[in-house]
Amino acid sequence: MNLFDLPAAPSPEETTTVLADNGNVRIERIISAGQTSGWYDQAETEFVALMDGSAVIEYADNKTVELSKGDTVLIKPHERHRVSFTSNDPPCVWLCVFY
Repeated sequence: MNLFDLPAAPSPEETTTVLADNGNVRIERIISAGQTSGWYDQAETEFVALMDGSAVIEYADNKTVELSKGDTVLIKPHERHRVSFTSNDPPCVWLCVFY
């Protein structure tokens, strides 16, 4: 699989592909094109790498992080956050590692 093999047209829904999962670590490729999310409060640590596009992650304490191609962020367990913006062109290609 090539991380940049994307569907011909952006999907109206975010697309998540689980690349690996051994019960302790899960690696996902997520493609977003304009979608945003609700609030997350997850038990795992999440390492996020934005491989393409631009996005904004907003935290419950009103902190925001603007991400561009190549940026990474580490989200701690139970650190409430949401994705408040994702670019359409190019779409966001996320590589997320949960542990």
